[in-house]
Amino acid sequence: MHEKEIEIRWRDVDSYLHVNNAVYATYLEEGREEWLGQTLGDAGSTWDYVLARVAIDFRRELRLEDEAVVVSCRLERIGNSSLTLEEQIRTRSGELAAEAEAVLVARDASSGRSRPLNERERETFERAL
Repeated sequence: MHEKEIEIRWRDVDSYLHVNNAVYATYLEEGREEWLGQTLGDAGSTWDYVLARVAIDFRRELRLEDEAVVVSCRLERIGNSSLTLEEQIRTRSGELAAEAEAVLVARDASSGRSRPLNERERETFERAL
């Protein structure tokens, strides 16, 4: 499981010092992008994938006083052209703030359509399972 700590920024909060719900998606994106880049290494580029779906279950409000969150990302399933990820946002102390599922799809740059994972990508992701 990949983890990334992200500081809660002043711009992330509303006038009540709560982290805005849309920012949770940004935190997840930052963790997902780092996971994808590290997992792929030289087997591909993060620009070869697009987010097709994300579902977030909010479990706890985040506040500026939490200071930082820890985003975790784990590969759950490999499809023909897609990856399903299990993601979480926790406080530094480990309290669950959100759970999410994301689906990334491999994209053909010339057509803009989905494409099957190539052999190198598939082998790389299978090692990450």
